[in-house]
Amino acid sequence: MKRPSFITWEQLRVGALILVALAVLTVAVVRLGQAANLFGGRYTLVTFLPNANGLTVGGSVLIAGKLAGTVREIEFLPPDRDTTRNLRLLLEVNQELQSQVRADSRARLRTLGLLGDKVVDISPGTSAYQVLQPNDTVPAQLAVDYDAILQQASGAVGDLVQLTGDLRAITGGLVKGEGTAGQLLTNRALYDDLSRTLAQTNAIMTRLENPNGTFGRLVADPALYENVSRLTLSLDSLVRQVNTPDGTLGRLMRDDTLYTRTVGVVAGMDSLLQMTRTGNGVVPRLLNDQELYDRLNKTLTDLNAVLEDVRRNPERYFKGLVKVF
Repeated sequence: MKRPSFITWEQLRVGALILVALAVLTVAVVRLGQAANLFGGRYTLVTFLPNANGLTVGGSVLIAGKLAGTVREIEFLPPDRDTTRNLRLLLEVNQELQSQVRADSRARLRTLGLLGDKVVDISPGTSAYQVLQPNDTVPAQLAVDYDAILQQASGAVGDLVQLTGDLRAITGGLVKGEGTAGQLLTNRALYDDLSRTLAQTNAIMTRLENPNGTFGRLVADPALYENVSRLTLSLDSLVRQVNTPDGTLGRLMRDDTLYTRTVGVVAGMDSLLQMTRTGNGVVPRLLNDQELYDRLNKTLTDLNAVLEDVRRNPERYFKGLVKVF
């Protein structure tokens, strides 16, 4: 059967729909290319990082927070003592933003939001420094390690959970009447004892406030204050009399004559004792000469015997000495 040679309305409508779809797709591709600057010129910059920490090839490169390129390559470097240069990154940056990246610019790895994608953010430079040329190195700046912060926060949350459990245990013990605080909250007898103790304390305070009692008179009676004041005045007068230079105590405190005389007497007694120990007189010899001591002792013994005999037989010694005329 021979096909008809004219175009039907259905075919025309399908063709028009296809053309519209192609036009929308073309516009979308152009817009996306303009947004990502796929049709503009780019140049390469190099930076070194200790770790990528979630960054992948094709990741975004920002300048002052604005999309400016992509990560073309992430390359491991040979092991070295410098652990800040473990990775070499090649960054494709839009040519039109080259004047923003200068020698004082710094590249750092950061996160879009708290848990977003990892990107390389380059800080804009200042006019005092030269513009970086293709294949120049952008110095890296250490970024905040959110993993370490989250780990610390996790530890803090664990401590908070443990503290909450401890507080729950404490409050549970209080409700059950455990410990002193629990007994205070739940034990009626302890409450009654405390109430009686407070009542007795109140009674004691009432008695102390009695103006006729000893404590009340100490607090309210001015006589004690006046007596203390008079005693203080008497003590002050006594101190003034003691400090008087003409009094006995005053002269003892200020005049050094008595001290000088006492020193002289002590020196004289010391000299006398020295003479009795080392001199050649009677006293040193009596103290030091044993033979003289023995003779004197024998003489006194003999004299004592003679006197005793005289008392017993006086006529033996006084016979003929008394004559009667």
